[in-house]
Amino acid sequence: EIDLTAIAENVAAFVDLIAPAQLCAVVKADAYGHGDVPVANTALEAGASWLAVALVEEAIRLREAGIDVPILLLSEPPPRDVAEVVRWKLTPTAYSQRFVDALADSRARLPVHLKIDTGMHRVGAAPRMVADLVASVRQAGNLDLEGVWTHFPVADEDPEFTWHQIAEFDEAIADLEVPLVHMANTAGAVLFPEARRSMCRVGLGIYGLHPCPQTQDHLTLRPAMRLVTHVSSIRRLDAGARPSYGRIRPLPGESTVVTAPIGYADGYSRGLSHRGAALIGGRRHPLAGMVTMDQIMVDVGDGEVEVGDEVVLMGVQGDEEITAYEWADLLGTISYEVICTVGPRVPRRYVR
Repeated sequence: EIDLTAIAENVAAFVDLIAPAQLCAVVKADAYGHGDVPVANTALEAGASWLAVALVEEAIRLREAGIDVPILLLSEPPPRDVAEVVRWKLTPTAYSQRFVDALADSRARLPVHLKIDTGMHRVGAAPRMVADLVASVRQAGNLDLEGVWTHFPVADEDPEFTWHQIAEFDEAIADLEVPLVHMANTAGAVLFPEARRSMCRVGLGIYGLHPCPQTQDHLTLRPAMRLVTHVSSIRRLDAGARPSYGRIRPLPGESTVVTAPIGYADGYSRGLSHRGAALIGGRRHPLAGMVTMDQIMVDVGDGEVEVGDEVVLMGVQGDEEITAYEWADLLGTISYEVICTVGPRVPRRYVR
């Protein structure tokens, strides 16, 4: 279940926080597993001005759905995709001479955003390359240098390094005049007001999750994703029975074990087999054994349960809640990965 009202409220909270900077809603990876087109439309209605994606294919999906706002490509696509960038009126990010040349060769009028690497060391132009790339863009004749940007790898945990990035970025663009300057991600937008500039690229926050505990002190967000299934089978098992593959866990006593149709093919990680839980009837219950590809088993003890009862794996049921943060802690990962891995086989139901 994707709560579009929660998305809208989260976007509005960021719009208010960062004003007068614009909000760029990051909807790559199918909007972090929430559904790119519904989330994009909701974010725009709530005040976002831009969208950002990783791949040309992701941008095309948005265009085909009738979305006509600026869409920023966060990385350079292969030069062979320049024709699609032109056709779908996308805003490319550039950081190599090869790609700038490919854009220039298209002869199409295009806005370009130059990305500068200030310490992430993933993609981006080294500061010493900026002057030459700017000159190439401006000499092309058909390209407009609309924006410059950088990205923070540790705004959620290392203020000193982030301040170093801000200073290096400012030095690299000191002599540039461009309409849009942006560097802040979710953590940067919240914790570093000086980094908001003319636009902030917010991803995780619009989905209602905080990148670190510190941001919780600055604004309230509401998780938009609730992962729900139902009881499909019930059986009463004796003490010592070991349900599922591997027979990893003996039941401590006679118990009711239920099956629910969701598994690791859907994003419910096999790593939760030993520690995961589910909410049924407003109570928290442990898994009864190994997570399988298509199904899980839950030990409900002596609880009353019927086929069709709701099973909540992430979200609220009654007074109980299982969060993406809890999954992340159990799996040794981050909440970003948790929500992104809920697979396409799981239907999305949108609620307001």
